Amino acid sequence: MTDTQWPIFEVFHQQARGEPHVHVGSIHAPDAEMAIILAKEQYCRRQACVNIWVVPASAITATLYTDDDIFERATDKSYRESWGYKTPKHVAMPHGDSPAQVAESDSEVKHM
Repeated sequence: MTDTQWPIFEVFHQQARGEPHVHVGSIHAPDAEMAIILAKEQYCRRQACVNIWVVPASAITATLYTDDDIFERATDKSYRESWGYKTPKHVAMPHGDSPAQVAESDSEVKHM
């Protein structure tokens, strides 16, 4: 028995320039060019549409629902926050300046 079904294409459309493409459905078509024509007739007749993408369904790779552990978030994200780092009690000042000298030079820069 031979396969008599045309390939399935997933259809994405964009309602206005600059907006994201949204999946609107699937169609059967012999090739990508015909898929665009059929998608335009099926999904763009009654609503605003400025662009269409058609993708062969066979080209889409998805995660399995049983692989839910890949979506778990890491619990330790302290590296993103400043409190996650230890600061030494004595931080060396540039060029051996004292904190008072640094504050004084900062105020001179603000007055200029």
